[in-house]
Amino acid sequence: MLSSVPIRRALVAGALSCTLLVSTTACGGGDGESAAGSATPTTTGTTEAQKFAKARFVANAGLAAGATYQWIVKPYRAGKFKKGADGQKLALAKAGLAGAFAYNRLKAAVNNAKADPLLSKAVAPVTAGIESIKDLATKLRKGQAGDAEIGTFEDVINSVKEAGKSAGAEVTNKVPSASQLSGG
Repeated sequence: MLSSVPIRRALVAGALSCTLLVSTTACGGGDGESAAGSATPTTTGTTEAQKFAKARFVANAGLAAGATYQWIVKPYRAGKFKKGADGQKLALAKAGLAGAFAYNRLKAAVNNAKADPLLSKAVAPVTAGIESIKDLATKLRKGQAGDAEIGTFEDVINSVKEAGKSAGAEVTNKVPSASQLSGG
């Protein structure tokens, strides 16, 4: 008689793989597709393209902000990352995923901002900050993040929000679903 645990693990692994594949395809697959999309001529006027750029910027930055607050800042402040804390390993794993997700969405937001002259100027100074959080997801997952790393995440998110606000694209936190988080 087969144990149901290996079967469940196989089903979960398959479901997560499918989720990753579907979400990567649905989200545009990366920078190459967005670059190709911007190179092809469309009938959309410049004003509409800029509105869409702002909307995409707000959506991506909002998801990054929501993930950062929900799965990094909030659990850290609650002491979930401390050694021996109840649910520490799960909290760290979620924080690692959230960190990678936030970095990915912030990079997408910067790419979106390039289509709007005012927004691109406002976001340009924060790109170095976004790059600075690239490796923090690994530190979070390994439990090596402290006040400085959490503060860096908060500072980057706040600077992106301020840049958006100054360009007329106010960003609000939007907590991503678990499938969005795992799919990146």
